[in-house]
Amino acid sequence: MADQKKADRVTLKVLRQDAPDKAESRRWETFSVARGPGMTVQQCLELVRKQPVTVDGKAVAPPAWEASCGEEACGACTMLVNGKVMQACSAQVEKVAPRGGPITLEPMRKFPLVRDLVVDRSGLFASMDRVQAWIEIDGTQAAGPGPRQSQEEQAERYPLSRCIACGACLEACPEYKETGSFVGAAAINQARLMNLHPSGANDRTARTESLMGEGGVADCGKAQNCVEVCPTGVPLVDSIGEMARATTKRLLFGWLLSD
Repeated sequence: MADQKKADRVTLKVLRQDAPDKAESRRWETFSVARGPGMTVQQCLELVRKQPVTVDGKAVAPPAWEASCGEEACGACTMLVNGKVMQACSAQVEKVAPRGGPITLEPMRKFPLVRDLVVDRSGLFASMDRVQAWIEIDGTQAAGPGPRQSQEEQAERYPLSRCIACGACLEACPEYKETGSFVGAAAINQARLMNLHPSGANDRTARTESLMGEGGVADCGKAQNCVEVCPTGVPLVDSIGEMARATTKRLLFGWLLSD
C-alpha cells in the first residue's frame, strides 16, 4: 500500500536561493505532487507553483524558473535534473525517476544565478555577438529573393540551425567557465552556419578570425560532452572540427587567400 502511494506521487527536491548576493539563503526544499501519465518536470513545477507547500507542511514562495514554449524550442527551462542538464519541458518523470525516487532540480552552474532555478545566459549571447552569428542586411527595403540553395546544401545546413541557445552544451563543457573566455560549442556552430550561408559568407573572414584568438576554437578540449546533451541533436563536434580546420587554414595561408 505504501509503495502504491509513493508511485502516485512525485517528490521534487529544489535547490533554492533568493538572490545572487544571498548565499546564506541557499537551501533545499522538498515538494510532493500528484503523478500523471506522461508528466514532465515542468508540469510538476506548475503544480508546485499552484500550491507551494513543502512536504513538512510549510507554505513558501513558489520556486522561480523560466519557461516559454513548453515544447523544447526556446531553451528557457534548461536546468539540472538529477544532476544532468536538460529541458524541464521535455524531461519526463517516468524517465528521470523511473522507480519513483525523488527528482532533484538545480540551476545550471556555468551561468550567474538570478534566483532559484533561473540563471543569466547573457554570456552565451555575448559569444554569439563575438562570432557575428547573424547576416548583415543593407536597409529594410525589399531586396528580392535571396540566393537559391540546393536541397543538398539545405540538408547540410538545417541540422546546424536547430540550436535553441539553451546553454546545455556550455553547462556540460569542462572548458567553459562563467569567468572564462572560451566561446563554447553553440557560438562555434553558429559561426559555421553563417559562413555556409550564401549571404553570410560575405563576413566569413571576420567570423573565422574571431575564433582564432583567446577563447576561440583552439580552446576546445575535445571532450565531446556538448553533443551528448544537446536537446536538438546539433552536430556540434562536426562544427568544431570544421571551424578548427578553417582557422588553421586562415592562420597558415590567410595572406594568400581572399574572400
